[in-house]
Amino acid sequence: MVDFNLTEDQLGLRELAREFTRREIIPRAEHHDRTGEFPTEICKKAWETGLMNLHIPESCGGLELGTFEGVLLVEETGYGCSGIGTAMEANNLAEAPVIVAGSDELKKRVLGPMTEEFQMASYAVTEPGAGSDVAGIKTTAKKRGDTWILNGQKMWITNAAKADWFFVLASTDPSQGHRGMTGFVVPRTSPGLTVGKKEMNMGQRASDTRGLSFEDVEVPDANVVGGVGQGFKVAMAAFDHTRPEVAGMAVGVARRAMDEAIAYAKERKAFGQPIASFQAIAFMIADMAKAIEAGRLLSWQAAWLIDQGQRNSLQAAMAKCFAADEAMRIATDAVQVFGGYGFNTEYPVEKLMRDAKIFQIYEGTSQIQRLIISRHILS
Repeated sequence: MVDFNLTEDQLGLRELAREFTRREIIPRAEHHDRTGEFPTEICKKAWETGLMNLHIPESCGGLELGTFEGVLLVEETGYGCSGIGTAMEANNLAEAPVIVAGSDELKKRVLGPMTEEFQMASYAVTEPGAGSDVAGIKTTAKKRGDTWILNGQKMWITNAAKADWFFVLASTDPSQGHRGMTGFVVPRTSPGLTVGKKEMNMGQRASDTRGLSFEDVEVPDANVVGGVGQGFKVAMAAFDHTRPEVAGMAVGVARRAMDEAIAYAKERKAFGQPIASFQAIAFMIADMAKAIEAGRLLSWQAAWLIDQGQRNSLQAAMAKCFAADEAMRIATDAVQVFGGYGFNTEYPVEKLMRDAKIFQIYEGTSQIQRLIISRHILS
């Protein structure tokens, strides 16, 4: 039997996230977008409210909620500001490899403190010359006794300046390509680890994005995630958990853009009547609505599958690709509905359009998602 009803707990979580977004995120979104200031206080309040680190196991003091619950939450925060939402959700991406493949000892040591005090974490895989081509990373880790020595660079790392620790993917056997990669938990305080300058991006400016450099950084063998040579597999498995949530946040951005377009179209008059009465505008809004519903259902399906212990790589790629592309299209159409006012910073849709673009890029570009989809379909 197919059932789209949410449980009381799920409805409660969504309402909690919706109210938090209304109270804490929306009133401050413009400030953080304009200044690029990291939303530390908002993140702290989210942590205190129980809206961060949803997936940490109960054995580590966490709630151990599913990806589905994460999708419900991020649609609401994305509605308010996806830059602030991304700052809140970056912990989930960093934690995912540890949850998926870390030893019990590593989970308790690394994830336990995240539930005891406000901490941030960061997923450090992308490099200056290796984004979509993760197998092309150049950061190396060489064994010396019971310690690994890391050298290399990472780029476009979300929450880098705020992270207490990083999940880092490095090559431990370059001759083996992606089969020679290993994941590590690297504390921020590690000597030789340097965090670069804040990058000024087109959108999601509240999210802190920086480069990292590793110069003879020592990491204990106990901080290996999932075993030597398993890093690429672990890093990709994490995406099966996080891509549905990225899709969910994109749906939130699209929903906000549609709501803004609807409100404006009902108010703005041309030729003596609200522009919403013109078929050209009404059809644009109709297309927004159907795409939002489809994106939500795809993200729900992908999340439900992984929560049931089933493989969801195909569905996660579909959800992420569709929701990202549609968020960009819907935000662009919202600007069009506003006309000249949509191009002005005094109105919210130009920010939504800037924020939407990154969904087509991070956690695997839309082109990479199509590659995943086509390989599944054609194999």
